[in-house]
Amino acid sequence: MNSSNKFLLSSVTLAVLTLMNTAQAQEAATAAAPAAQPAPAKDSVAAELQQVVVTGVAASRGVRKLDSAFSITTANEEQLKQASPSSTADVMKLVPGVYAEATGGQSGANIEVRGFPSGSDSPFVSVQMQGNPIYPVPTLSFFEGSSAFRLDDTIERVEVLRGGPSTIFSSGQPGATMNFILKKGNDTPEGTLRFTAGTGELRRVDLYYGGKISEGWYGSVGGFYRTAHGVRDAGFPADDGHQITATLTRKLDQGELTLYARSTSDKNAFYTGVPLISANEGRSISAFPGFDPLKGTLMSGEMRRFTIEAAPGKTLTYDLGDGRGLKGNVFGAEFDQTFNGWTVSNKFNRFDADMNTIAMFTGNNPLSMGAYNAAAIAAANGNAATLAAAGRPATSAAATFTNGGGAVSDSTQVVQAGLWAVEKKLKSFTDELRISREWMKGNTVTVGAYFANYSSDDVWYLGNSHLMTAVPNASLINVKLNNGVVVSNNGTDGNVFYAPNASYDGSNTAFYISNEWKVNDRIKVDAGARRERQKIDGTVSNLIAGDTDNNPLTVYNNGTSMPSGSYTALSRKDTASSFTIGGNYKLSKDASVFARANTGHTFISFDDLRNAGSQKNVDDRSFLPTPKIKQLEIGFKTVGELYSAYINAFHTEFDGIAFQQILSNGSILNSTSGSKGNGLEWEVSVRPVRNLTLTLTGDYQKSEYKDNPATEGKTVQRQPKLQFRFTPTYKIPLGDDNSVKLYGTFTKIGDRWADQANLQYLPSYKTVDLGALFSLGEKIEIRVAATNVNNELGLTEGNSRLTSGNSGPINARPLFGRAVEGSLLYRF
Repeated sequence: MNSSNKFLLSSVTLAVLTLMNTAQAQEAATAAAPAAQPAPAKDSVAAELQQVVVTGVAASRGVRKLDSAFSITTANEEQLKQASPSSTADVMKLVPGVYAEATGGQSGANIEVRGFPSGSDSPFVSVQMQGNPIYPVPTLSFFEGSSAFRLDDTIERVEVLRGGPSTIFSSGQPGATMNFILKKGNDTPEGTLRFTAGTGELRRVDLYYGGKISEGWYGSVGGFYRTAHGVRDAGFPADDGHQITATLTRKLDQGELTLYARSTSDKNAFYTGVPLISANEGRSISAFPGFDPLKGTLMSGEMRRFTIEAAPGKTLTYDLGDGRGLKGNVFGAEFDQTFNGWTVSNKFNRFDADMNTIAMFTGNNPLSMGAYNAAAIAAANGNAATLAAAGRPATSAAATFTNGGGAVSDSTQVVQAGLWAVEKKLKSFTDELRISREWMKGNTVTVGAYFANYSSDDVWYLGNSHLMTAVPNASLINVKLNNGVVVSNNGTDGNVFYAPNASYDGSNTAFYISNEWKVNDRIKVDAGARRERQKIDGTVSNLIAGDTDNNPLTVYNNGTSMPSGSYTALSRKDTASSFTIGGNYKLSKDASVFARANTGHTFISFDDLRNAGSQKNVDDRSFLPTPKIKQLEIGFKTVGELYSAYINAFHTEFDGIAFQQILSNGSILNSTSGSKGNGLEWEVSVRPVRNLTLTLTGDYQKSEYKDNPATEGKTVQRQPKLQFRFTPTYKIPLGDDNSVKLYGTFTKIGDRWADQANLQYLPSYKTVDLGALFSLGEKIEIRVAATNVNNELGLTEGNSRLTSGNSGPINARPLFGRAVEGSLLYRF
């Protein structure tokens, strides 16, 4: 055992033994003095003691969280609101071992899971609603699962399972599974109406109502409407949309049937990097002159509606206001019933959505107008065809604003950014059937089957570089050389460099068996195995390069990528097995230790087919391997009147994952690597006096690449070694059911590397969030919350279009600046 593993094991052992002694001492004290009054309120402790989780367990009706033999984080409706998540992905800040880069807006997050090597999006995070994946593939290019889900007041709670038995059930996600549970109607009717306003012209209304329809029938309905210009105001609405969700539940004899449906139409601007100044090899970051990195964006009304020269005679117009939106529907059902000793459950859903990306992607780092002109002259004179068409070399360049603002001086700082358009239509159907029976006392066997069918129809236009000033709400620039060469026209200074269109189809079929054995009142063990088959097909356009206007002097559109009219058909079948074994030992009624081991896998995706380019490469398992994952974890859980603790250590090993990076010049880098990691996660709450709770969550990990000489031993990109959140909460009773709850969170995110080669350094950062909840009786709530109160300039992403680090002017994506919002809620 190496020194890092010894240190990890020693740390966990010390923490577990300390809390075990505390738990046993408290149990003894309680037995000796049962009439003693606890310092904190009992209701929240009782609820936590009895909390049941349904994610990652064979039993459809769940298991008590304290008795589960895996790592899982839960958050109820109030905890979600108190966290003030800016998006669905931002909920993951509540989860130790997960780091979410949610600075792109409502959609398009990058989410990294402890020790799992991912370069972008969220390939190791599955998003579920009612226990079923919304889309069975967690990520595709320009899609990640959280983008298909919007938060609102119809959510009862969220459960986030990390590793554990998730490799066996549902889609077999080996990373993290984020399962949102909807509110359902019950015997007591309840309704809420909430109005919210905040920074960036935020205006939002949420509505929910649920109750009993008739004997045995229950229903609920709710949704939201929202519009906002955003913290980074582009001069047009950043978020504009609505959603409606409904459930219908039928209570059965020893069972239940629930139907649910959700319709969403939401447009969300997508934010990428902004100009910054980097010094000391990236260790020091400061504002770029004239640019507020906390509130500024290069996007502006001037470029909101932009055109793409797609082919000769084919010009398309897109709207940056559409951003990375969601226009789609989900319909599903869950059935659960017990009869004659058998328990049968089935879950299915159907998803159909347009998830387009119309967005700006920053390219090369900022430079002066004079430097740009010099490079443009050199490039034009160095191109034989351009020089021949011009008849003479260029000696000067004229740069002017496209809006008629006159000449652009050589000292003006400029930047290039691509205005990209990706149309993506997704469809899927998933179904999971489970049958369980206790075949001997305390021993339950579950057999199940999972099926998924899914498709993606894509039309891409990447590139389309535009030249603009490096200021907030930038102005576009034209550039023309004195020999007639047009470098930039209406701001467009680059061609569409990658324009595939493609149709993909996939299906997954899995069968699994799980056995859970309650050996005695203290010991419970479980094990499971899964066999899965995937088949994917793709029809991808072949590409040619051409001149859209047949004019060699307009260099901005020469060499445009366009479909040739022919297609390449690609397909692949894979099979893989997954296993898990775990156990839980109860130290006392409300304290336990657990251990878990699993092996899992992921399959190649549609994007891997396209990037392979040929059937020969697709069939080459050394070029496109099936990634394999091994995980080990041990942990300790306890809940008492004065404290709660969930602590676990983990080890991960990952083999054979393919990476892709699209650069600013259109080239695509591909590589295959593995990784290994060890770490410690914790969720600890202390309640020293009545109404005061102090919570500390976080993780420490050491994860590095392996199996690739270019990255061997390098730190896994985008993942901090240390991150933690400290949240104090204090409730002040005011009498007559009135109260004030004050809360805040201090967050520390350690330094990271933005790339696999560990060349782009991302410094650590700290943020402070504050909030207050005023409860006026049982009917009215007023909430005020502020995020990044300290206006921390922290980076979540470097320049993903480049492969090297830089000092001086750079493009990178920082945190949103201070944002404040207030809401008024009425219960009825």
